[in-house]
Amino acid sequence: MLKLDHITVIAPTLSEGVAHVQDCLGLAVPFGARHDYMGTHNHRLQLGGAVYLEIVALDPEGLAPGRARWFGLDDQEQVRSDWAEGRRLRGWVAGTEDLASVLSTHRAVFGDEVPLPPADPSFAFAIPEDGSLPFDGAAPSLIDRRGVPEPTSAIPDLGARLRSFTLEHPEPATIEALYGDLAIDRPPAIVRGAKVRYRAEIETPTGLRELT
Repeated sequence: MLKLDHITVIAPTLSEGVAHVQDCLGLAVPFGARHDYMGTHNHRLQLGGAVYLEIVALDPEGLAPGRARWFGLDDQEQVRSDWAEGRRLRGWVAGTEDLASVLSTHRAVFGDEVPLPPADPSFAFAIPEDGSLPFDGAAPSLIDRRGVPEPTSAIPDLGARLRSFTLEHPEPATIEALYGDLAIDRPPAIVRGAKVRYRAEIETPTGLRELT
């Protein structure tokens, strides 16, 4: 079974991502980490129930990882285009305890298992060969934390709680079938829309807000 792990704002720059989330939620999300093994960096925010928000962007001071980056971040033209269209909450990550098994039947969607960090792996991530988002982001990226859950104490808690998570897609039945086949726990609700587009209703200390 796959389970919602975190939702992702994929930004052209980290500062733009943080500013967008602050505009939407009224919260200044703190810095998280530099991913030296992937040439990216992030900010993170707890959303309750072991789910969190990640704002991720290419790190201009980072090193190229020698393979495709995650979240489609090598294609900065596409990232900027999605951003301009308002597709900023661009994807999500699902956790699994058996990544190899999922990929044995769905490698064409999710790509290959990549142990990270390469020198001393503590988790694995599925990344398509070209680094693109699975199903243009309609399918989750996959993470296997190898039995060691992400400690919630490491992620800032500013009182935000995820209340709903919705995906717009031009072919809802196709995505519903994929989610069913993957046995996803707590998947996004799916409604018909012209393009892949997410929105999340998040309870904040100042009321219910929407992140897009």
